[in-house]
This record gives sequence, C-alpha cells and structure tokens, in this order.
Amino acid sequence: MKINVKFFARYREALGVDSVKVEGDFSTVDDVRVLLAQRDGAEVLKEQNLMCARNEDLCQLDEPLADGDEVAFFPTVTGG
Repeated sequence: MKINVKFFARYREALGVDSVKVEGDFSTVDDVRVLLAQRDGAEVLKEQNLMCARNEDLCQLDEPLADGDEVAFFPTVTGG
C-alpha cells in the first residue's frame, strides 16, 4: 500500500519536509504515524494531541486506510 503523508506547521519544521511517500501494510492512520515516529527527528509525531486527516477530512488515528490515500499530520490549534 502506498500512502502520501503531509506535514503542517511545526511538524513540517521539525521534520524538515513537507511530505513523504511511504509503502507498507498499513491498516490505520496510526500505523503510518508509528512507522514515521520511529525515524530520526520525528519525536513530534509521538505527541498525544496531534491532529490528523485522511484525504483532507479530519479523522481519528484509528481511521482505516486504502491504497493511494493521503494522510496529514498537524499540531492542535488553540485560540484565545
């Protein structure tokens, strides 16, 4: 399965890339997050409160994936 992964805000800054393509046997968005969090410099993806989207729709980490999906990770936003 091929997944295109995008990073936004400080995640993009911490990882030094806008996006990556990953291949593997992924069932959920969290499977992709776990794989990426194991890479050097990807500690930000281990945060408990990160937000994610699948094909531009907000979702939870347990969202199922299909081949060719796009996943995005970004930090939570607070307002005031």
